[in-house]
Amino acid sequence: MKDNFSGHSADYAKYRPTYPQELYSYLFSLLDNKENAWDCATGNGQVAVELAKVFKHVWATDLSENQLKKTRKNEIITYEVRTAEEFVTQKDYFDLITVAQAVHWFEFIKFYKNVNKSLKKNGVLALIGYSIFTTEGTLNDIIQHFYNNIIGSYWDPERDYLDNQYRTIPFPFREEVVPKFKMEVYWTQERFLNYLNTWSAVKHYEKKNGENPLKLIENKVKTHWENEEIRLFEFPLLLRVGYKN
Repeated sequence: MKDNFSGHSADYAKYRPTYPQELYSYLFSLLDNKENAWDCATGNGQVAVELAKVFKHVWATDLSENQLKKTRKNEIITYEVRTAEEFVTQKDYFDLITVAQAVHWFEFIKFYKNVNKSLKKNGVLALIGYSIFTTEGTLNDIIQHFYNNIIGSYWDPERDYLDNQYRTIPFPFREEVVPKFKMEVYWTQERFLNYLNTWSAVKHYEKKNGENPLKLIENKVKTHWENEEIRLFEFPLLLRVGYKN
């Protein structure tokens, strides 16, 4: 699994959007029990913290020690530095396994072997993610051009899984038909640009060219922000949910 985020873990924790409560309520409604959960590739721990509100224990793992340093400590949560593919000792243990905005980096066969071993018979695996977002007006055209054309060639190949709505990811589980969810955020111009600056393709561009590609669109963003203090941005949520066969 690639680690594209340890170098800017503080910004990742601060500027990435959070998932809607409706998503968690839906996942919890699928469960017979809420004893143990595994949030794999927990990153800044935002999902683990939500799971800790209803589970007795949450195991939150990530390959990045820097990311885990930015998590909120919680007596319900056990944080551990480890990859998704490392051998797990738990057997028929977890009621819920979540992976948020990360499964596209995994070695699927190894991770799914861990899932099949550690998930309870009626336990649930939830793969959560989001790709490019939208807004109204000319600013949306600027975003799409930046995403596809300016930094398009700097995305890792795994980004295709997100752009394809996670439908091309292998999923050898009894799949649940899920409702559609979306994330809505209201951002200032500064917050918007700081979010873009967390993208791995921005970092790849900067490393290769010696300058931040956001400089290429900053003036256009200011021009087309349309004198609003905050703007609405919408992320279609990607979700695949399944049970162990």
